Amino acid sequence: MPELPEVEAARRAIKEHCIGKKIVKSIIADDKKVIDGVSASDFEASILGKTILSAHRKGKNMWLRLDSPPFPSFQFGMSGAIYIKGVAVTKYKRSAVKDADEWPSKYSKFFVELDDGLELSFTDKRRFAKVRLLENPTSVPPISELGPDALLEPMTADEYAESLSKRKLGIKALLLDQSFISGIGNWLADEVLYQARIHPQQIAASLSKESCATLLKCIKEVIEKAIEVGADSSQFPDNWIFHSREKKPGKAFVDVAPSCMCANSIFSFLEFSVTLMLEETYCLDSSARKKIDFITAGGRTTAYVPELQKLNGVQTAKAVSKPKKQASKRKNTGDDDEDNSVDEPESDGEEITEHVKSKKGGKPRAQAKKPSKKRKSKESDDDDEDDSGGDDDESGDDDADEVPKTKSGKVTKSKPAKAVKTPKEKVVSQKSKPMKKKAK
Repeated sequence: MPELPEVEAARRAIKEHCIGKKIVKSIIADDKKVIDGVSASDFEASILGKTILSAHRKGKNMWLRLDSPPFPSFQFGMSGAIYIKGVAVTKYKRSAVKDADEWPSKYSKFFVELDDGLELSFTDKRRFAKVRLLENPTSVPPISELGPDALLEPMTADEYAESLSKRKLGIKALLLDQSFISGIGNWLADEVLYQARIHPQQIAASLSKESCATLLKCIKEVIEKAIEVGADSSQFPDNWIFHSREKKPGKAFVDVAPSCMCANSIFSFLEFSVTLMLEETYCLDSSARKKIDFITAGGRTTAYVPELQKLNGVQTAKAVSKPKKQASKRKNTGDDDEDNSVDEPESDGEEITEHVKSKKGGKPRAQAKKPSKKRKSKESDDDDEDDSGGDDDESGDDDADEVPKTKSGKVTKSKPAKAVKTPKEKVVSQKSKPMKKKAK
């Protein structure tokens, strides 16, 4: 999803290449879900012949100021993107249009050609974006409802701490609230919280003044770094959690720098490498790699490092139970392998039982108890063991009740129930056989 750095990269590309140029052609998609509040034909007529004077942004919204109103406004949604033919806008998504590419794209919602031949398009494949035509974009929703822009309208440390002290909800949920601070989305929230070493579910009001100041500084520095590289994620610092957000649980790790990025100024990877070679005080060994875990915070999948981002204060006690629940869920996914390992002894046990039955006089081994639940004819051999053996079978039934939850069809409650009907008759016959042998 495009967030503040991606939208800012688009705004800067328009500012650099489109300002002062006249719109000589316009094509607006006939898509009422995206083109909001105006028909495609009226939209086209309203902007045709107008000159683009400036490009503006607040949060994840952008609008173009023309030489007269109304002005086109863009809410990027989940997959909104700006394309300028011949210009690489941002590498967050493929934004360099090649000659062989379809142009304008079939996902284009807003297309204009300028008087110098330059062509600009706003596309939205998933159709969650909104393109509007507004007299004054800042005076109406959604822009009028946005909180301070995370980059352009920064709070002071004291103002930020005071604001957080009144909010009794998780800090990530608060960062995602565009009415509180605008421009921060899912990946930005995860990154700034990781760099600040704050747990995503930590209650905002419980943060210390120092933590608030660190978080505010990390917001500024992460955004500025992302914009500095044109929102090209391949150039984000290697010690950012961003690079592992899409990896599977258990395979996501982050290389930890000697200290939190926000404790000092941000430096490029080259500078970081030179520092390591000169000081020889840090290497990316296994101890420097930290495991990334995934939880839900603020209604969104959240990447964080449990070892470095811990709940503090009264929330510490709750943190003990929640990881256990998550661990059990992850174990359930791995229990299939454990269940498979249990199935193998059962097949061995079945062979043992057959062997015992063929000898008749041989005493059944304890390993034959599990397959006895599946085979009626062999169950009597196991049931004729001592009373403690029967208790073991009951406990085995409890385990078996759990197995069908993950492996349907292997053990069912109906089979043990049927086996209870015949044990007495077979107990007599089986017990009589060893007695005869002793008499001989």
